[in-house]
Amino acid sequence: MAAVLHLVTFLVVLKSACCAQPRPAQDKISPIINMQLDSRKKMLTWTYTRNVSDQECTIDTPTAYSATVKPQVTEDHTYMCTFPNSVLHRGANLTVNVTCDGDVFLQVLTFANPGREGSGAVNFSCLIYNVCFMNCSWAPGPAAPADVKYRLFWASRHEADAECVHYILGPTGTRVGCHFDQLGKPQRTDNYFFLVNGTSRETAIPFLDFTPFKAVQIEKYDPPRNITITYNRSHHIIRWEHPEIRFDLSSHMLYYELDIQTPASSAETNRVFQRGQDPNVYLMPSSATRAKSAFRVRVRYMYNRLWSEWSPTQRFGLPEQDFSGALVGPVVGTAALSALVLMFLCKRFSVRRKMFPPIPQVKKEIAKALMPTPGVSDPSVCTQEVAWDEGPPPPGPQDPEDVVTLEATC
Repeated sequence: MAAVLHLVTFLVVLKSACCAQPRPAQDKISPIINMQLDSRKKMLTWTYTRNVSDQECTIDTPTAYSATVKPQVTEDHTYMCTFPNSVLHRGANLTVNVTCDGDVFLQVLTFANPGREGSGAVNFSCLIYNVCFMNCSWAPGPAAPADVKYRLFWASRHEADAECVHYILGPTGTRVGCHFDQLGKPQRTDNYFFLVNGTSRETAIPFLDFTPFKAVQIEKYDPPRNITITYNRSHHIIRWEHPEIRFDLSSHMLYYELDIQTPASSAETNRVFQRGQDPNVYLMPSSATRAKSAFRVRVRYMYNRLWSEWSPTQRFGLPEQDFSGALVGPVVGTAALSALVLMFLCKRFSVRRKMFPPIPQVKKEIAKALMPTPGVSDPSVCTQEVAWDEGPPPPGPQDPEDVVTLEATC
């Protein structure tokens, strides 16, 4: 009897093991709920219904970008993952992968950028200038409705997400840009995050986002400063100073292009590229310059192609001289030339004779008449008529006289 009871008990246990019911369905339900994506902040959020472990989240985009990060949790037990380097406007698949009660759960959110194709902003760019200002610009999409209203949002590692304050309007009144006059304290590691979305009564407008802009690479510098050219009898010594820039960079991170212009030479062959130095110096052999040689320079950051404007052109074909010494030669030459011209004019137009008329002199005949002539004993032979040596005599007080008669008694 006991043996029979043991056999029955064994059969019951075996049947229970073989025919056991599966675990309740609710035990297989994913603990992940409320998955949402904030496309502007590029942030995925969700919550759990049960305790989980070994959690991670992944993003995959059509541009072959993929990233996996560990979630963070907020005080209200909301979990989140951010993907700042991703581009979402072409769509994305976001996955949360967790372990709960020994089981692995995976949940996927497929994101699509809604709106009329071709109505979003295009040709977006940004530029930092004059050290502390920045302009961003874009163009309306080719299929954008007439009433489209674009909005620009931006953030940095040190600045919270915010909307543009000073929009720039196009000819039709559409927003086509933004001016920033407050960029905060400059940090060399600054990355700027931009997103342009839009609204319209006619249709939804797709947003446009980007990979982070490295702030140091979008600054357009002012031209180099304080350019001087001196001469040491063999070389022209060109010096210049770095421009004022927003970010603290080593001088070797600046890249200069020197344009040395000489007559009858190709502009491309006279370009010289030089990394920044302390100080910046370039030696130009005097044999390589001409009377109308000139120099200008521009600068950019080493790792971008955004050149500054050219500096003002400076000529250096002739050696520099001391100003007072340089005047001596021209002054002496001018004085000598003036003297030669004056002498020529005096000789040509008898100015000397008109300014200094000759003094009348008594002719030799009068002198002989006044002096006793050897061999003449008759003193009565003493009266002679003598004419003036040069032209008619000067007129008297009343009547002119052609001849002056001198009488003398011997």
